[in-house]
Amino acid sequence: MVIDYTGWIVRSEAGHDKGGIFCVVGEEGGLLLLADGKGRKVARPKKKKMSHVSVLNRGGYLSPTIQRLGMGEPVTDRALRRALAAFREELRRV
Repeated sequence: MVIDYTGWIVRSEAGHDKGGIFCVVGEEGGLLLLADGKGRKVARPKKKKMSHVSVLNRGGYLSPTIQRLGMGEPVTDRALRRALAAFREELRRV
């Protein structure tokens, strides 16, 4: 069974970006491609092993931007930043 991680929201657990919240924008050779729209743009995502992230949301976050990403449609860095900021705010409220 192949799992599509695109659109999942994860937290980095290792490396210089530890603690950062990213969105999975794709996969390449068993590595996740992560972007946050600010330090890591969608055009140049960070490659990271699955074991170096913890999953915060498995693609069920109801942001139009994240849903478009999950369907394979292109998104802008600005839209991704806003979606992740809203997700962070939602995490703070819980």
